[in-house]
Amino acid sequence: MKKIDTSELKIVCADQVELAATSYTPTTAIVGAVLMAPATGIKRQFYNNFATHLAEHGYGVITFDNRGIGGSITESVTKSEATLQCWGEKDMPAAFEQLKKSFPECKYHLVGHSAGGQLVGLMPNAGELSSMFNFACSSGCLKNMAKINLIKAHFFMNIFIPLSNALFGHTKSQWVGMGEPLPKRVSRQWQQWCNGRGYVKTAFGKTVHKHYYNELNFPSMWVNAVDDDIAINKNVADMISVFPKLPAETLTLSPQHYQLEEIGHMKFFSKKSKVLWSHTLAWLAQH
Repeated sequence: MKKIDTSELKIVCADQVELAATSYTPTTAIVGAVLMAPATGIKRQFYNNFATHLAEHGYGVITFDNRGIGGSITESVTKSEATLQCWGEKDMPAAFEQLKKSFPECKYHLVGHSAGGQLVGLMPNAGELSSMFNFACSSGCLKNMAKINLIKAHFFMNIFIPLSNALFGHTKSQWVGMGEPLPKRVSRQWQQWCNGRGYVKTAFGKTVHKHYYNELNFPSMWVNAVDDDIAINKNVADMISVFPKLPAETLTLSPQHYQLEEIGHMKFFSKKSKVLWSHTLAWLAQH
């Protein structure tokens, strides 16, 4: 017997931009619903096994591609005007509205991977969430990184991104194993925010004139891994500080503890890391 139903969706944002999305519907009673908010430049298919697992445990799930990424590219990535900011202000709120429409009258949760958790404070409807579970979500502040990692991060952010944008009109992040090709305004904003403290906080009063970081007060769990060079404890704390009223718990995972070769910034959602997903299910069940 099939445990879940999956279907492809088109989500229409407030500015009429369409996003590609996938819904995962349990065939048993629905105990809650989860918006899977992706990391920068990561396609929704990356989260398929994880979303399937949640759905098999009774959670309705929606995964989606931000504009300019994967199935949400309507023209060449070079022509995309997408920004990190509009992902949080337009794409994530629209995806959340679709989640509510697909799975009415239940508790709603956001599972954020990196940028997916960082941008939640830009969502006008984020206050309707019951909880948030983040993995590898931090400010990505270069100044807090260990020297050897800082050199690599500085090269990517401050040399590779500007050079790639100048030569190609977008960032060829796939060349350095950083997900899909990025619209130039996304990578430029990413560069600016990671060179400061508090990530999106660096844009308050500049490009970000309305946000909800000061208001959000739902329970949150922030999980990182000891072998993640980016979401180190200092950067997780730096990101949490942008949410002054948000109750926040933290958990740092060690791959050796779970007999895993690595977790890093990406592998939590890998099928090989299924042993870690009990943390998400336990959190969702409590909230």
